[in-house]
Amino acid sequence: MTVPGLLYLALNNYLPMFGIIIAFKNINYSKGIWGSDWIGLKNFEYLFRTSDAYEITRNTIAYNVVFIILGTLLSIGVAILLNEIKNRFMSRLYQSIILLPFLISMVIVSYLAYAGLSLEAGFLNKTVLPLFGLQEIDWYQESKYWPVILTLIHVWKGLGYSSIVYFAAIIGIDEEYYEAAKLDGASKWQQIRHITFPLLAPTITMLVLLSIGRIFHSDFGLFYQVTMNSGAIYSTTNVIDTYVYRGLKELGDIGMSAAAGLYQSVVGFILVLLTNYLVGKFNKDNALF
Repeated sequence: MTVPGLLYLALNNYLPMFGIIIAFKNINYSKGIWGSDWIGLKNFEYLFRTSDAYEITRNTIAYNVVFIILGTLLSIGVAILLNEIKNRFMSRLYQSIILLPFLISMVIVSYLAYAGLSLEAGFLNKTVLPLFGLQEIDWYQESKYWPVILTLIHVWKGLGYSSIVYFAAIIGIDEEYYEAAKLDGASKWQQIRHITFPLLAPTITMLVLLSIGRIFHSDFGLFYQVTMNSGAIYSTTNVIDTYVYRGLKELGDIGMSAAAGLYQSVVGFILVLLTNYLVGKFNKDNALF
């Protein structure tokens, strides 16, 4: 029964890994991948020698750290609230509502954001700001607002999926624990603190470790499409993925792009190992391996 899944995993995830050789070659299409000249680490210089290296690395890490912390806390909070809804129909309804944004294409999300932020006809500029006597803001030319905007959009879009994962873990907790706690006079907060959180720890650890593994990766649609690729806000919206994509469009160098992908994967792998080691130091039962 596992053969189809293993076969898919091998073809989709492991076979393409031989392509990392592209990161160390100067690709010449006439020679092919194996026949192209070997250039060692020169493709990696594009990332580390550029004047924007600090900026794109800072943005990538900072956004992902905020996304991980805020997303985890809010997802657990929403999952706990869903668990308190005892009406089956209403519980399913709320689950569907919060999951809907996750299913929407980032292209559509970018136009929804534009409908709210547009200078000419945006809802904020034409409806909300005038109510408070504030002047219109050209959002796509003001970089200082985008850390908040991108964080809100990311949380809004991804909250549904992650909260459902935590909700599934919560409903798997034996109700006898909560009944015993009620008999002992435990408040709702005490039940959450001493029963829900400890039993959720393995799930939280697994999801956080997976997120840390992609801390050098970014949601391309969020940072490229939602921002409408506005050059005026690059200082707070330019991340490794968008920087490499723009460089690839200008230079057409797939070796450089492959080097960036390999760099992100290796750093993510090291961070997962390090984080798992630290988790194991505090509680071996919560570590993945």
